[in-house]
Amino acid sequence: EVHLVESGGGLVQAGGSLRLSCAVSGFTFDDYAVGWFRQAPGKEREGVSCMSNRGRSTYYADSVKGRFTIASDNAKNTVYLQMNLLQPEDTAVYYCAADGRPHYSGNYYCSIGMNYRGKGTLVTVPS
Repeated sequence: EVHLVESGGGLVQAGGSLRLSCAVSGFTFDDYAVGWFRQAPGKEREGVSCMSNRGRSTYYADSVKGRFTIASDNAKNTVYLQMNLLQPEDTAVYYCAADGRPHYSGNYYCSIGMNYRGKGTLVTVPS
């Protein structure tokens, strides 16, 4: 059974950094794509960053490109999202997600969503 548990959210001033972590179980990164999505109040869900299985392809939304970095650690069964230069518009609940459907492109998963999702962690960047 697939489980995803996020941590690392919190309140950070504009220009600051946070690293989100997602402890996963029930699959390996060789077989599953993983990603991070976010949803702000009153806004649609956004695929922030998605990585296809084995890290073959990584996608970043234009809004975070150059500021956020996704990474996975096989030994720790953990996916990370390093977020730098945070801005008030980054305020949202961030969800870790995973999907076992085979596809090469990280963009594919961020566009259509993923089958499994954690409960989320709140990131707040006050204006």
